[in-house]
Amino acid sequence: MRILSNKYRLLLLLTLILSAGFVATSLAGYLASRKAIEHGIADQTLPLTGDNIYSEIQKDMLRPVFISSLMAHDTFVRDWILAGEQDPRQIVRYLAEVKKKYGAITSFLVSDKTSKYYYAEGTLKSVNPNATRDVWYYRVRKMTDSDFETNVDIDMANRDSMTIFINHRVVDYDGRFIGATGIGLTLDTMSHIIDRYQVRFHRNIYFVDGKGALVLAGKTMRDSQAGNAAHGNIHTLPGVQDIAGHILNHQTEPTHLSYQLKHAKILVNSRFIPELGWYLVVEQNVSDEVESLQHVFIMNLAISFGVTLLVLLLTLLTVNRYQQRIERIASTDALTGLLNRQSLELLFQRARLQSRRTSQPLSAILFDIDFFKRVNDTHGHLCGDKVIRSVADVARATVRASDAITRWGGEEYLVLLNDCNLAQASALAEELRLAIESHHFGLPAPEVPVTISLGVAQYHQDETESAFFSRVDSALYQAKHLGRNCVYSASQT
Repeated sequence: MRILSNKYRLLLLLTLILSAGFVATSLAGYLASRKAIEHGIADQTLPLTGDNIYSEIQKDMLRPVFISSLMAHDTFVRDWILAGEQDPRQIVRYLAEVKKKYGAITSFLVSDKTSKYYYAEGTLKSVNPNATRDVWYYRVRKMTDSDFETNVDIDMANRDSMTIFINHRVVDYDGRFIGATGIGLTLDTMSHIIDRYQVRFHRNIYFVDGKGALVLAGKTMRDSQAGNAAHGNIHTLPGVQDIAGHILNHQTEPTHLSYQLKHAKILVNSRFIPELGWYLVVEQNVSDEVESLQHVFIMNLAISFGVTLLVLLLTLLTVNRYQQRIERIASTDALTGLLNRQSLELLFQRARLQSRRTSQPLSAILFDIDFFKRVNDTHGHLCGDKVIRSVADVARATVRASDAITRWGGEEYLVLLNDCNLAQASALAEELRLAIESHHFGLPAPEVPVTISLGVAQYHQDETESAFFSRVDSALYQAKHLGRNCVYSASQT
């Protein structure tokens, strides 16, 4: 009952410790994580996301730049212009193949000699320095610090849809300007790219022009501005309007800002992209992150409760299991499964009391394996352990069910015989000797015979425990002295 009480006190203590530990750890983790999230988003995550998106945009723009560069340096294009543009069908077919192969919305070539604008379906027009829509060509013509530019303009060849053009200078083999070529991507294509970024980085991403007009955005922003004919302007957007002037600052380096939208704090990272003439704006709602953290906190508490119950159950099962195991280990020999010497002492005390009370004889047989060292030396210790276990099994099968067999020492065994006199004990010892002698132990060649020497003695009513076991031990010694593989019975006198 005391052990049971101690066990449940242990479980109660574990419950209190685990519960307090889990709650304290979860709460401390929640508070620390909340503070770290706010600082992390403001100082690291959002700026890094902006840099990554900027890098991704540059990477996505490199492919059309590469295509326009291939076109500008294609010997066919230059030779066709230098040869006088005799067959326009050749260049039209070439532009159509480029458009089809690379999935561009448009591909074009403008000749400086004839001012003709060729595209994938024929000749569109002739460029004119006085036409507003042709300003881009004469700007490219005058460029000296770069071979290409990125320009957002209306594409006449595609129903005046807003298009991002990659315009590349074409020069002859002596470096003289002879025209401009390139491809175009619709803003819809760029919108899909922004959607991809938004899903990937889990941020609100959009672009505004120099006046603050929303020109390109992810699906969330597009849906919110679906009914706005002007497609939205950050000067009128709730919350953003308070920092609109700080966003439109022409700074190519990232600008870190924030604004309050109802009860939510929105962190903003913006930068000017000169290649497009737009501002890239990346927003992060801190409240969303904290709200998800609250769910995690509640989930942690629920998990902690479940873990506590599981630990308590496992602890209870483990304590019971190990209690049984400790009791078994304390009383049993690990190698043979026999009772050990400590258990024998308890058994002997009970047997001695019973013998005195009932006047029934009490005897003991002490035996060991003859020349056991030869088994270890010949076949190794594993075979030696096998012999020790086998001798124990033979002894269990030979003695009476009421007799107690113990492993006395290394290769020594003791059998405690209740209600058994010396003559009966000697006869049982001889039976055991013959059983061991005739048993096949399954040892490998060369075969080593396994026999035992046995000493037998009967307990005297006025005899001490040490005196009795000393007489049994002396009888075993005499059996060995007589040549081993024999039984020697101690005298009653």
